[in-house]
Amino acid sequence: MRVVIVEDETVAAERLGKMLEEIAPDFSIAANLGSVKESVKWFSKNQADLIFLDIQLSDGISFSIFEQVQVNTPVIFTTAYDQYSIKAFELNSIAYLLKPIRKEDLTLSLQKYKSVKSAFTIDFESLLSEIKGTQPEFKKRFIIQIGQKIRMVETAAIAWFNAIGKNVFIKTFDGQSYPVEFSLDKLETQLNPNQFFRINRKYIVNLNAIENMTAWSRSRIKLKLKPPVEDEIETVVSVDRSPVFKKWLDK
Repeated sequence: MRVVIVEDETVAAERLGKMLEEIAPDFSIAANLGSVKESVKWFSKNQADLIFLDIQLSDGISFSIFEQVQVNTPVIFTTAYDQYSIKAFELNSIAYLLKPIRKEDLTLSLQKYKSVKSAFTIDFESLLSEIKGTQPEFKKRFIIQIGQKIRMVETAAIAWFNAIGKNVFIKTFDGQSYPVEFSLDKLETQLNPNQFFRINRKYIVNLNAIENMTAWSRSRIKLKLKPPVEDEIETVVSVDRSPVFKKWLDK
């Protein structure tokens, strides 16, 4: 079966391809497409049995592909941000996978595909209307409690989030540090992705906290933040996140 991966993050596309090789050897990758423009060109001349479709591409929302070319292929949606109407996607697709995609979720989605593919149809016009009408809500402030004292910290005042063991702390621009009862994984879904970026396993940084950047080994990027981090090695953007980080900066 011919599979097309529409994904603008190379690392994510490669990871998905490897998982497919492991759990579904009867599937072959017909194409890896990284933009709306590239996808329209490919689908105007080719067909596939299944599409893995990232919602937000570098040059627009992926649904616009299907405004320009007719495609009657089952779709499994993928996205890094849980900011859209999941119910709408569940009704109009084989599955909806949040990145990073887990192998068990991928396996279930492929099983569902094999059971319903012959009767599958998708209403892209309805989905596009749903997306255009959806305004994602991001966390505006945090309530911090230390002992008997309660304090409110505006999200815009936070320079970065740091995981130390099982605990997560915020650092404000005025140098204050407070614990929060959220994991970095959870915070990623609650913070505006245009303003905050997960650079590695330990840090989520505010765009306004980046003072300067330095090229580092293995194509990585070392950040100097404000307020400063005691050990700047901890604020090196990881290998797999560096290409995505560069795109994020260039928006």
